[in-house]
Parts: sequence; C-alpha cells; structure tokens
Amino acid sequence: MKKVSKLITILCTALFFACIGKTHAQTGINTQTPDVSAALEVKSPDGKKGLLIPRVTTAQKTAIPTPATGLIVYDTTQKCVSQNAGTPAVPNWICLGKDLLTSFFYMPAVAVDASVLATGKTLNLYTTYQSQFLTPKKASSGAPASLPYFPNATDLYYYITNCDDTVIKVNSITADGILNYDIIKAADYGSFMNVVFVVK
Repeated sequence: MKKVSKLITILCTALFFACIGKTHAQTGINTQTPDVSAALEVKSPDGKKGLLIPRVTTAQKTAIPTPATGLIVYDTTQKCVSQNAGTPAVPNWICLGKDLLTSFFYMPAVAVDASVLATGKTLNLYTTYQSQFLTPKKASSGAPASLPYFPNATDLYYYITNCDDTVIKVNSITADGILNYDIIKAADYGSFMNVVFVVK
C-alpha cells in the first residue's frame, strides 16, 4: 500500500511539473516546433497561405477603446497595416511598411520671424510638426480629429532643402530636430525655408 501511495505521489508530482512546463511553451499552428523566441508561430503547410489580421476602417480603428501599445490591424481606408505607436490612453496610429517614395514629407508651414537681425535662434522642427498634426485647424467630414504622427523626434531625419540664404543662415540641426539659425539680413515673411522630414 505504501508503494502504491508513493508511486501515485511521484506520478502526480511529475504530471504537475509537466503541466507547468506546458504553460510556458510556445504555441505553433501547423508546426510541432515553434521558434523559441516566438509566443506564436504560424506555418503555411503548402507555402501558399498567409496571415490575415483584423480588417477595419479608419473610423473603426480610431474607435477601439484603449488600444494596447503595438496593437496591429489592417486599415482598409488607408490601405496599410496600422500600428498603435502611442499608448492606450493616447493612441497614435501609424501606417507600417510605406515604400521609399512615401517615406518623406514636407514640414507643415511655419512662420520664421526674419524682421530683425539675430544669431543663435532655435526652432524645434519636431514639436512644431507634432502640434500641427495633433490639432489641425480643420478636417474633412468623418476624418479623425488628428493626423497620425511619428511618436519620437528621433524617428525622423531633418533636412533643409532650400532657403533664402541671403536672409537665413542655417547653422545646425540636431538629431531630435532642433534647428539653429541666424537672421543675417532683415526681411519680411516673403523669405522661405523648405524643411523635409525623412522616416528612418
């Protein structure tokens, strides 16, 4: 009787540890050996099938309550895989996988005071862009209240592609978008500066 009781105890203990081991294992669909770095691995047995993620319109996507950071859906309106790069409280939906021709954009218009001579002036290109995208003056009917924007200043490269160099002398641009410049000749707002952002 003692031997049977001891055997049952050993079997129960082994079964317990086997169950614990299973709860930490990866899950595989069409594979018995999912990659150890993956929580879930899906394989196509014939190589002719893909993964279909939830498909929603932009309006449905922006109506998701407290979406997790990193949540991914396919946006049927924008025709892109869209990820919440923000937080659940403040979502920031961005399109992933844009091609090279759409991976740059011009900075929104901003007035640079060139009416008086000055040295070492600064303009935060990133926060200017972010604030305009967060609070546009007007949107078309049914459009989200704000535009998607890149969540970190260092997500972008910053370029001055052209400017009136008789009025503005560009000294430097930091990696996080702080422009340092001098006004070398007083002018009116007819002077210009073209700023291009490139997605890293």
